[in-house]
Amino acid sequence: MKVVITIVGQDRVGIIATVSQILANNNINILNINQNILEGFFNMVMLADMSQAAISLKDLGQTLREKGEAMGLEIKVQHEDIFRVMHRV
Repeated sequence: MKVVITIVGQDRVGIIATVSQILANNNINILNINQNILEGFFNMVMLADMSQAAISLKDLGQTLREKGEAMGLEIKVQHEDIFRVMHRV
């Protein structure tokens, strides 16, 4: 299963490292990263493969959401299919 992780907030040191470490600790492979920083505003979209994950999608979402809140970021995780349907043009 592939998931889309979105991260939005003020830029700061360690955002990518923190999220990547959580994914690595749970055996989740990052497939693609797209990030932008505009006037100190950080925006990143990651595509990750959870087929070998040691955590459920629900638990991953909660873990990332809590870590994001602690860092002043909004982090969301969605199944790839739901993301595609929501963002279809």
